[in-house]
Amino acid sequence: MYKIVFMGTPQFSVPILKALSESDQVEIVAVVTQPDRKVGRKKVLTPPPVKALAIELNLPVYQPEKLSGSEEMQQILDLQPDLLITAAYGQYVPTKLLYTPEFKSINVHASLLPKYRGAAPIHSAIINGDDETGVTIMYMEKEMDAGNIIAQQTIPITKQDDVGSMFEKLSLLGRDTLIEVLPAIFNKTNPSIEQDPNEVTYAPMIHSEQEKIDFNQTSEEIDCKVRGLRPFPGSHTYLQGKRMKIWSVNPIEGTATKEAGIIEEIRKEAIVVACGKKTLIELLEIQPFGKQKMKTRDYLVGAGSQLKEGCNFGE
Repeated sequence: MYKIVFMGTPQFSVPILKALSESDQVEIVAVVTQPDRKVGRKKVLTPPPVKALAIELNLPVYQPEKLSGSEEMQQILDLQPDLLITAAYGQYVPTKLLYTPEFKSINVHASLLPKYRGAAPIHSAIINGDDETGVTIMYMEKEMDAGNIIAQQTIPITKQDDVGSMFEKLSLLGRDTLIEVLPAIFNKTNPSIEQDPNEVTYAPMIHSEQEKIDFNQTSEEIDCKVRGLRPFPGSHTYLQGKRMKIWSVNPIEGTATKEAGIIEEIRKEAIVVACGKKTLIELLEIQPFGKQKMKTRDYLVGAGSQLKEGCNFGE
């Protein structure tokens, strides 16, 4: 059996770690993940999902705030692993750690590289309206997500998919693709294909300014943005000076008669808003400032009952 170190943090990484723990090809000698973080309004110190599974599996866990130069890094090197595998670890991996094992370190990345290098490939694929995405098993280099491709698998993005559903689908696809290709990696018979530098695009971490809905975009573009930010970090707009999160929308047929961002119609189930290029969108699920997430119909019965056509979102 080959000794491996697994590095990952969020739920995306959990099925991959679980499958490796059940594999008869490898022995997991260490799991490296991010430190526990304070979560939620009550700021409860919470372990990352990978740590929770590692403890359940009785695997040794390392949680350095920063790997480079840390005692934990030397301890990991002392284990003399044959291979390092990462999947959404979320931290820079020092070069020494990448190249010391016998087999070159590999990563499970949630995009079809060289498209969407970076921290938010799943968000970006949905926001940009892509019809498909996938996973890439790749060799790791000092430059982010720039290593040679070992294997790729493609999966469609439906109009019902959001970041949550695609995280789950791609996690399982990444798990299966990794397990399938491991024998070839250990036999050193696997493909190793250079990425085309002319096809490189980037998917950096989502910043707060990107979360605001721009109603000058078309209804289809807004739908992609809402789904591409759901369930985290979420998208928002402003109504009557107060921030409102938007959780579910539906582009509808018809031609807007009002300027983008202005309410065209108040229906029993939805608020219809004018968008760019005279398109229309229904707001189906919202979260008014200081309130819980709710169906728009429930909002309209209560606090939104005084809302009128002609009110402007975004201000």
